Amino acid sequence: MNKVKNLKVYKGMLIVVDMVNGFVREGVLHDEKIALVIPRQIELIKDAKSRGDLIVFIKDTHDENAVEFKRFGGTKHCVRGTSEANLVDELLPFENDEDTISIEKNSTSYMEAPEFRNLIAGLTNIERVDVVGCCTDICDFNGTMGLANYLDQNNRNVELNVHTDAVATYAQDARGAYVDAAYLLMEQQGIQLVKKR
Repeated sequence: MNKVKNLKVYKGMLIVVDMVNGFVREGVLHDEKIALVIPRQIELIKDAKSRGDLIVFIKDTHDENAVEFKRFGGTKHCVRGTSEANLVDELLPFENDEDTISIEKNSTSYMEAPEFRNLIAGLTNIERVDVVGCCTDICDFNGTMGLANYLDQNNRNVELNVHTDAVATYAQDARGAYVDAAYLLMEQQGIQLVKKR
C-alpha cells in the first residue's frame, strides 16, 4: 500500500485502468496505439493530484493458469512477475506518489478485486470518480458498470465520469461497434462520458 491518507478525507478519485505493458507495449494482447491516450491521462493525473484526489492504478495481474485465459481463447497475458503486469514507463513515476495506490485484478472488472471493494467501501465521502485507461469496451466498461451498480445498491450518490479522450481499446478500428455499444450502455447507466474541450 502506498501513502494514502484516511480514506474519509477523499472527495474525488481517479481510476487508471490497465495501463500496463501487456496491453500497450508487449505480449499477445498489446496495441501500441493505446499509448496515444497517455499524454491526456498524465494531464488528468496531475489535475487529480492538484485537487488532492485519490489516484488508483488498476493492474491486470494473473497467475500462470488463470481461468480468464480460457475465456479469451488461451491468450495468456499480464502474468504476475512479468514485465507485462507493470505500468507503462510514462506512468511509473506516479505509482509511488502520495495519495496513490495500485491494485491488482484477476478479471476484466476492477470492481471484483477484493482490495478495490474494500477501498470503495472505505471511501465514504467520495463525490466524484473519474475513469481512464484500457480497454474501453472490456475492463473500463465492466469495472465502471460494476462500480455504478455497487453505488446504486448502497444508495451512494457519486458522479461517475469516463474520459473518452483518455480511454482506448486494442484494434479499435475493427472494434468500433463494441466501443460504441459500451458507451451507449454506460450512458444508459447514468455514467457521464466527458472529454477535454
